[in-house]
Amino acid sequence: MPDVALPFARTEYASRLSRTRSAMAEAGIDVLFVADPSNMAWLTGYDGWSFYVHQGVLIGPDGEPVLWCRSQDANGGLRTCYMDADNIIGYPDHYVMATDCHPMEHLAGLIRERGWSSLRLGVEMENYYYSARAHAVLSRELGPSIADATALVNWQRACKSDAELSYMRRAARIVEDMHRSVAETIRPGLRKNELVAEIYRTALIGSEDEAGAFGGDYPAIVPLLPTGSDAAAPHLTWDDKVLETGAGTFFELSGCYRRYHAPLCRTIYLGTPPDHMLRAEEAVLEGLDAGIQAARAGNTTGDVARAFQAVLERFGIKRDARCGYPIGLSYPPDWGERTYSIRASDTTELRPGMTFHFMPGLWMDDWGMEITETLLIRDEGPAECLANVPRAMVVKS
Repeated sequence: MPDVALPFARTEYASRLSRTRSAMAEAGIDVLFVADPSNMAWLTGYDGWSFYVHQGVLIGPDGEPVLWCRSQDANGGLRTCYMDADNIIGYPDHYVMATDCHPMEHLAGLIRERGWSSLRLGVEMENYYYSARAHAVLSRELGPSIADATALVNWQRACKSDAELSYMRRAARIVEDMHRSVAETIRPGLRKNELVAEIYRTALIGSEDEAGAFGGDYPAIVPLLPTGSDAAAPHLTWDDKVLETGAGTFFELSGCYRRYHAPLCRTIYLGTPPDHMLRAEEAVLEGLDAGIQAARAGNTTGDVARAFQAVLERFGIKRDARCGYPIGLSYPPDWGERTYSIRASDTTELRPGMTFHFMPGLWMDDWGMEITETLLIRDEGPAECLANVPRAMVVKS
């Protein structure tokens, strides 16, 4: 058994593997190939910036998971995974960025070598990290009857363990410091890239709790902070222009600790906010409270969305987008877990230990506002907000 400092106890990894195999059996899948780096880390502990090449984890009918990766990344597996060395397999570098061969040919050979080629294989077909060519080559090598196992592992991650929640609470301490730093630093005349530099500094220095100081990790999404009319677009980043009086900026940020996230958004206005923004702020704040009250074990994701939407409708505000998604462990380009959504049509039952970003941003024709919370579903009562940052729009001159 390798002597590796793991982020979780080996018993927790064993439980995750057992739950995944149960879900595989229910789906009629004998062997699972997982390419999502978040699922890879959750199952094995693997942590590295190597998801720009083909890699993944194989779950067979029994035994340990098998980490399959580029040969130079196998050493990273030996240093971060709990499995024995013979279950950490690197493929030769001539497969990387090649036109005459493909890494999936090597993966197919590994599956044959393990005696699994006649078993039903499942893959994550709707995933950032599994390409169309990869699927075509794997299907050519192993046959076309590969099953779609999209989100099979993601759903096993929905309810967080106490250890996972301790990491998310640390991420929440970091994001509190990030927003505090923004509110103290922002001013007219400051270049936006300088403000982002301070955001990153705060995120990576980390924070402290009752157990002591701890450092931060890189979030899966860069800081998003559009200003004025640009705030009508929720996913703009930053430039080197100076901040000016007479415009609002929302800040979509997340603390990150050991790859676990706690996103939080707040809005700052330099100058005097217009009446329509103040009216919208009133609606969002009331809607947030209503949604949090509805976010209880036994209710559904749709209940939360409808509670929020009812408030907006009373204020005469039209909003069509979903207002939240599950979060936890993640890698770029997204900190969401890609299972349920907080929208009226979603019927997912909320269970204790679920965590999601309650994200009811407003993106209007020429302005925007974001005030959000990361929520934890408790055994009883309304959801807990993991971070503690005043929700009211910060107004500075």
